[in-house]
Amino acid sequence: MAAQSFDLIVIGAGPGGYVAAIRAAQLGLKTAVVEREHLGGICLNWGCIPTKALLRSAEVFHLMERAKDFGLSADKIGYDLDAVVKRSRGVAKQLTSGVGHLLKKNKVTVVMGEATIPSKGKVTVKTDKGTEELTAKNIILATGARARELPGLEADGDLVWTYKHALQPARMPKKLLVIGSGAIGIEFASFYNTLGVDTTVVEVMDRVLPVEDAEISAFAKKSFVKQGMKIMEKSIVKQLDRGKGKVTAHIETGGKVEKHDFDTVISAVGIVGNVENLGLEALGVKIDRTHVVTDAYCRTGVDGLYAIGDIAGAPWLAHKASHEGVMVAELIAGKHAHPVKPESIAGCTYCHPQVASVGYTEAKAKELGFDVKVGRFPFIGNGKAIALGEPEGMIKTVFDAKTGELLGAHMVGAEVTELIQGYVVGRQLETTEEDLMNTVFPHPTLSEMMHESVLDAYGRVIHM
Repeated sequence: MAAQSFDLIVIGAGPGGYVAAIRAAQLGLKTAVVEREHLGGICLNWGCIPTKALLRSAEVFHLMERAKDFGLSADKIGYDLDAVVKRSRGVAKQLTSGVGHLLKKNKVTVVMGEATIPSKGKVTVKTDKGTEELTAKNIILATGARARELPGLEADGDLVWTYKHALQPARMPKKLLVIGSGAIGIEFASFYNTLGVDTTVVEVMDRVLPVEDAEISAFAKKSFVKQGMKIMEKSIVKQLDRGKGKVTAHIETGGKVEKHDFDTVISAVGIVGNVENLGLEALGVKIDRTHVVTDAYCRTGVDGLYAIGDIAGAPWLAHKASHEGVMVAELIAGKHAHPVKPESIAGCTYCHPQVASVGYTEAKAKELGFDVKVGRFPFIGNGKAIALGEPEGMIKTVFDAKTGELLGAHMVGAEVTELIQGYVVGRQLETTEEDLMNTVFPHPTLSEMMHESVLDAYGRVIHM
């Protein structure tokens, strides 16, 4: 069978790959996408989307428990775990079929199977029906990443879970240990804790959500503890003894090891890039700690071979992958492409309370040598937050004292994952404190706190 030839082959149909393929097709490139498992990748099937659906169920449950605060009555509040999971899977399925429709509409050829790159410009795909040969001048690697497994802490699906098991639990844990307090760990801890599970989080760094601004981490931790979570920082799970229906975790804190019993463990200790079995080493692709080394334009150094998304390194976020996909498609089509700057990408964590940030933390800005002006505004000073019954939270803004440039914004509280985009747009447009102060924010909204936080950085705050 003769090899099918294309202008571009994308390996992986997650939020990086499928978006790259669609943009390339829009630009007139004959495009194929190869996917070994699910269109939409981890994000749509096992990550961003189904977790948000679960967390929404937990949020509504939490509100029902607080009905009395709002002058309402709700009796015999409970949940059906199977139905909660079924809703989450349904949401994921709806979006996956949507991706299939979009690829078809844009005339992208989809090949389901496992890809290898035997030589430059060639892709071999093992499918159900045998082997297909594809050729293209340009290839984009968008193979994503998977959960990191630590020796001795490997998942078994029964007592020790990965995110996949946690998304469709066969039973409700009673006593849960979550290893790792990044976005994934904290989101699962938040979900299960809200539904009444006795939850402990162990973090090796000196604080939970370690990539966030220290003040935001501290605020979030206080809130988690108030909700009944146990948080162990600067701690390491040394080993897990698995018994019948229970796991004994050996947890080391400050040189001292203590044993704690749990019935379920969720491991969320980071990710490793899917770089194996593609033939990358033979092509001369540089790989550093399971991630492909690229330049600002996602070029691998091998002619016509690009890498985007999780496989190309941090930040490991779907929206970063999508934007890199668009940039590379435009680059290949001969357009003027703009590199994606990591510090202009917002990070969002959908725990309760939500956490969102963009740009530099206060500590990072100082470390980079900036003289900073910092503003803060609490939710308790905002009418809409009080009316919503969500008075806990804060917004923090960091400015360059010399130029007024917005260096970073950090938030914790209700709906901050939706609010952060205001600051993202501001940074993209190279706004200064003056522009933000002169912007009229609608009342009553949570967004007014964004205005007040800026005013506070310059000693002009009104409602505090």
